[in-house]
Amino acid sequence: MIRSELLQAIAKDNPELRAEEVEQVVDIFFDEIAQRLADGGRVELRGFGAFSTREREARKGRNPRTGEAVDVPGKRVPYFKPGKEMRHRLNAD
Repeated sequence: MIRSELLQAIAKDNPELRAEEVEQVVDIFFDEIAQRLADGGRVELRGFGAFSTREREARKGRNPRTGEAVDVPGKRVPYFKPGKEMRHRLNAD
């Protein structure tokens, strides 16, 4: 699903909202998650999962074109852990 499909699905289920309002809700939702992660926090959506960040250590990498060794700095990366209900839904037989 892409962003426009998400907007259409929300608009279909909420005909009383204008398209601009639906887009604003989605923007606020994703902006709040991104801001919380940028601040080092965690976002938990019960039944869906939890978003957090993890630290990656600095390491030596290779330039695939030249084979030359390069330093790759440490960084924080986003991480998603699905909730119990999500895992059951994905693995339902």
